[in-house]
Amino acid sequence: MSDITRSRRAHTSATDTVMTHRMIMFVIFGLMAGMFLSALDQTVVGTSIRTIGDDLQGLSLQAWVTTAYLIVSTISTPIYGKLSDIFGRRPLFLLAILIFIVGSILASFSTSMIELAAFRAIQGLGAGGLMSMPLAIMGDILAPRERAKYQGYFLAVFGISSVIGPLVGGLFAGTSQILWITGWRWVFLINVPIGILALAIVWRFLHIPKQPRHSVRIDWWGATTVIVALVPLLLVAEQGREWGWDSPIAFACYIVGALGILAFVIAERAMGDDALIPLKLFRSPTFSMATVIGVLVGFGMFGAMLTLPLYLQLVLGSTPTQSGLEMLPMILGLMIASIGSGQIIARTGRYRVFPIFGTLLMSVGFFLLTFLKYDSPYWHVAIAMLVIGLGLGQLMQTLTIASQNSVGLRDMGVATSGSTFFRQIGGTLGTAVLLSLLFTLMPSNVIGSFSDRTTLTDALDAALDPTVASAPANEKIMSSIYTPIVSRVTDATTSQLQAGVKQATDAATQAVAEQVAAGRIPAAAQNAATQTAVSQAIAAATTQIQQQVPVARVSADGTVTLDFSNADERAAFVDTVATNLEEQFTAGDENTAIGDSTLDDTSFLVGADARLTKPFLVGFNSSSTTVYWVAMSVVLLAFVLSLFFRTPPLRAKSALQEAADERREKDDDEERAERAAAEAGAMLAP
Repeated sequence: MSDITRSRRAHTSATDTVMTHRMIMFVIFGLMAGMFLSALDQTVVGTSIRTIGDDLQGLSLQAWVTTAYLIVSTISTPIYGKLSDIFGRRPLFLLAILIFIVGSILASFSTSMIELAAFRAIQGLGAGGLMSMPLAIMGDILAPRERAKYQGYFLAVFGISSVIGPLVGGLFAGTSQILWITGWRWVFLINVPIGILALAIVWRFLHIPKQPRHSVRIDWWGATTVIVALVPLLLVAEQGREWGWDSPIAFACYIVGALGILAFVIAERAMGDDALIPLKLFRSPTFSMATVIGVLVGFGMFGAMLTLPLYLQLVLGSTPTQSGLEMLPMILGLMIASIGSGQIIARTGRYRVFPIFGTLLMSVGFFLLTFLKYDSPYWHVAIAMLVIGLGLGQLMQTLTIASQNSVGLRDMGVATSGSTFFRQIGGTLGTAVLLSLLFTLMPSNVIGSFSDRTTLTDALDAALDPTVASAPANEKIMSSIYTPIVSRVTDATTSQLQAGVKQATDAATQAVAEQVAAGRIPAAAQNAATQTAVSQAIAAATTQIQQQVPVARVSADGTVTLDFSNADERAAFVDTVATNLEEQFTAGDENTAIGDSTLDDTSFLVGADARLTKPFLVGFNSSSTTVYWVAMSVVLLAFVLSLFFRTPPLRAKSALQEAADERREKDDDEERAERAAAEAGAMLAP
């Protein structure tokens, strides 16, 4: 054996070390630390976003905060995948954690929702690596069929963060100050010590056998064009309701986005195997179908799931902490389905049934949510969330495993990040479109709820009740919503009655003047006669007015006021004005409009009289059910496509082991060739 062969075999032996269970556990320990950081942040922020939005006066801008995070994390995901294929997974994972920590620190200093959205974008830059790198590393070190054996560890991290996150988020959101810092700001500051700990764990334990570098070309054109393609489309999805879907700026976004997509495809075609997302991946029908299904599932999952914490807090009146705990049925369903499907995949190597049943169960769950009413019991929501969780649990890892199973080691990073990338595109679009739809429908649906006679009369009766209107708990909702409505009604009624009194007194004054002119009343007695006539006219008008409007009070000088302290008189007045108001609300009178700014701070619902809050709860519920109908339709499309999903059996070897076997086989071939050449040379020697 030549020195070259011995050197090659030594290098192969060094890089082809088979990872033992202990080595794999150390790697997984490092991955769990990074995933815990990302998973905890999502649950904490999701639980406290309403409090943050109320404090920063911009709940209707919530989609900006979420979308900015998802846009950047989506765009950065394939970049992490490609760079990790070139430079290794470990340094990229460490960089992602560091960027996430910096973004968290900046987010804690936010003074507006727009500023928070910008800092969340920096967090998203790190989150792109936190979400894609663990999946790629798992694809490297474990065979697709074996991943189910280790899946429980990651589910444990996800489950623990799902339980702790809502509690922590609720604690921070429900506390005014902690160490002289506003409570909700700790939602982001808590990431700093956790991130530093994760950084240390990953540095210490995350070590993967090194592989030879194959290319150092970075697809900068692909990275640039994907930004040009995605950002305009996501912006118009978020801002379309304000700009107008057919406005010039919206059309500009459509055109730029379309040109960006075309440029991205051209750039990826030109880069070939070095592309950010190599187009050759889509030659595999398994990868292509998994990608499309992932986009649709992400659209429905991310978009609709963001409305559930809001529904629990706004409609059911749960605190942030309670709403987090009330989300546990979905987490329970997800863990049960993930563990069960993982074990079946590990034993059989087949998984075609899981995308079918997963999308079907998700569709059923969203269908159940479409039947929600503003007064539906919690168990209705819990059952729907459990069913959705059972569906998601069969999809989250299955689609990624299918994508990884369709490529070799060289493309493991880009395949994993590509799968995650397209799923996040769906999630980002779902978040932008469905939250935009939610807040577009809310004002009109709130107004529409007032067109219901019972809802209107109950709310108006409560708003006119002096005891209710003056209660401290109702101060905000009265000043922002009901005082303008009540003022218009009472001012119009008072003005009308005052005009009637004035007409009566003017007529009495005129009659006395005519009698004086006719000589029937002496001129010297005109003032006294006028006063007597006016008093009689006021008394007669008072009797007539109180018969028509029982709450009216007319003073001796003819001044009209309204007294709503008597419940029966108030109810009679409400019945009198309700018909006119109902017609105004039904017709969408501009005087009854409720703008987005009114919904930026929903803290006025906390503790307010149920009769006053009902129209808003009904309006939000109606908007939410529309969102669930859209989500269900999208997931149903994914179900139909999953029926045509072809899934070859999973490989029994890890990507690293396959690469090692290929190199060993190549070395054996070269050794045999050298031996044959040496033997041939010996035979020809004299």
